Amino acid sequence: MFKLIFQSMRLTLVFTVLTGLLYPLAVTGVAQLAFHDKANGSLIERNGKIIGSELLVQPFTGAKYFWPRPSACGYATAPSGASNLGPASAALQSNVTANATAFRTAHHLAAGVPVPSDMVFTSGSGLDPHISPEAARLQISRVAAARGVRDDAVRELVEKLIKPPQLGFLGEPRVNVLLLNLALDQQK
Repeated sequence: MFKLIFQSMRLTLVFTVLTGLLYPLAVTGVAQLAFHDKANGSLIERNGKIIGSELLVQPFTGAKYFWPRPSACGYATAPSGASNLGPASAALQSNVTANATAFRTAHHLAAGVPVPSDMVFTSGSGLDPHISPEAARLQISRVAAARGVRDDAVRELVEKLIKPPQLGFLGEPRVNVLLLNLALDQQK
């Protein structure tokens, strides 16, 4: 009986070292070598200061910035997640209606003009850094007017920053809001 207990303890120790120490170290090492920027969070640095990550949304509210999609967690990383409101929820309906109305008002859209779903619904994580090209295009006039530049200049930047689906077929075309706003700030 003690022989079985010692064998069990030995196997537990061996597998703890293998799967709890060696395997994570090997995966971390490969990630650091092969995908250094992504393994470290795809951080964006300007003038020696980290200002964000390509992987996480940041709130932008001013008229001169493109807006990200709404966040159920207030753009905070610790409590990230969806709202968990069901399709029959009155609170969800109220949130969607308020988001659509606010977007239409800010962009001078008629009541019948459809608002892209990513501008009215929150993402599953609440931290999705991308919006659809359609959502970005609808914001061009507002951003250009607030910055005192031509719509064409902003439109050109939006079109340049549209990323295609991954591997050509996974997902949808998308625009990273942080990268777009940073590119706008760098323009003269």
